[in-house]
Amino acid sequence: MTTSTRGAAKVPAVLVLEDGRTFRGRAYGAVGETFGEAVFSTGMTGYQETLTDPSYDRQIVVATAPQIGNTGWNDEDDESGRIWVSGYVVRDPARVPSNWRAKRSLDDELVAQDVVGISGIDTRALTRHLRERGSMRAGIFSGEAIAPESELLARVQAQPRMKGLSLYEEVATKEAYVVPAIGEKRFTVAAIDLGIKGMTPHRMAERGIEVHVLPATATADDIYAVDPDGVFFSNGPGDPATADGPVALMTAVLERKTPLFGICFGNQILGRALGFGTYKLKYGHRGINQPVQDRTTGKVEVTAHNHGFAVDAPLDKVSDTKFGRAEVSHVCLNDNVVEGLQLLDQPAFSVQYHPEAAAGPHDAAYLFDRFVSLMEGQRA
Repeated sequence: MTTSTRGAAKVPAVLVLEDGRTFRGRAYGAVGETFGEAVFSTGMTGYQETLTDPSYDRQIVVATAPQIGNTGWNDEDDESGRIWVSGYVVRDPARVPSNWRAKRSLDDELVAQDVVGISGIDTRALTRHLRERGSMRAGIFSGEAIAPESELLARVQAQPRMKGLSLYEEVATKEAYVVPAIGEKRFTVAAIDLGIKGMTPHRMAERGIEVHVLPATATADDIYAVDPDGVFFSNGPGDPATADGPVALMTAVLERKTPLFGICFGNQILGRALGFGTYKLKYGHRGINQPVQDRTTGKVEVTAHNHGFAVDAPLDKVSDTKFGRAEVSHVCLNDNVVEGLQLLDQPAFSVQYHPEAAAGPHDAAYLFDRFVSLMEGQRA
């Protein structure tokens, strides 16, 4: 929820957390007020991809990198048609962007899209606070929106918590569309948009896949109307415990044993379809430097993440599900969070992170090849 008016960067601003801690700085982007869940992202680069990632809907993102905006804003790197973050928190915004692809500054784009932000605060102290206390509701107030702190705190505490929020339909496409294969068409994939990033169907198209992107409200009939060789479930925002519709849809796909690949929210949906629970992480994983081990190969990958929820599945055994045996295929080496699942008796797998990783790293790009191999095997 954001209201704003355009204003100068010298306008005072304040960030108020739900536990009462406040940080004072200067307005960055639009001037006004905004509310969301305060989370931090550890990426040193890729702020344009982060801001336009639909999975950040209703979140105020704190950039842990001290300098933000150095490369400006271009017209090629957006992951969707708009900025989705509720607010943006930075320490030292670039005074002048410098990149041959830049069309305007990050500040200009935040103003143009009415995104309220704050700069000039100690983002290291804020990140440490969120690590200790956990992600929490917050508000950014600047200009005429600033009021006594007790009043601002009450307004923050009146906002809904992320746990229990259903947001995927809010960010998904309303109409189906097709991303054609690049070069010779080899396969057709039905991709369920729960908050899909633009680079994801592009990565599949690079491998000769024609991608039919379908709304989050699609039915099994909609999926099989495109005669897919495989089905993909995308990333997305909100609490996976609210996603009964996507779980039922994935269950229908699993019953037909169609090759299936899910990422991020799609991993949580697969977990639920297999009978596992989900839970909210204390502060989540966000950034492009998260170490994950592929337990099927032993390889350690540096990966791109954006998730505040995770699947509750056993790490030490193969589980029996109504779709056969399942196991945890990937695990985060920082905290042992489940980062991937796979079925052993039919072609379905998922990961909790982002193998498309437009801003890098690209260690996990092989997962799209693994999906192709499943479809090749099914066709054979």
